[in-house]
Amino acid sequence: QVQLVESGGGLVQAGGSLRLSCAASGIISSINTMEWYRQPPGKQRELVAGITSGGTTNYLDSVKGRFTISRDNAKKTAYLQMNSLKLEDTAVYFCYANIRSTSRRQYDYWGQGTQVTVSS
Repeated sequence: QVQLVESGGGLVQAGGSLRLSCAASGIISSINTMEWYRQPPGKQRELVAGITSGGTTNYLDSVKGRFTISRDNAKKTAYLQMNSLKLEDTAVYFCYANIRSTSRRQYDYWGQGTQVTVSS
């Protein structure tokens, strides 16, 4: 059973920083794309940042220059470093990964979400 477990959320003042982690566990052959999404209160889920297995990244325009996505393939973990946090960054953050199993099939997995609250 493959699982994604997020950690690192919490309450932070505007201008502060947080680092989210997403660790994959289970029987995994390889991990393709890993992404972070967020869902602000009353709004739809949106893609915040993504990183391919080769390290190519992409970002939501509103977080460019403030957030950095990275991954450690040996640890099967993705990170989201969030700096200069703003009130509008408040959301539940979800990790997503496309994972290849030992049967060579690819599956999509989601973490349970971690709350990030930015206060003034």
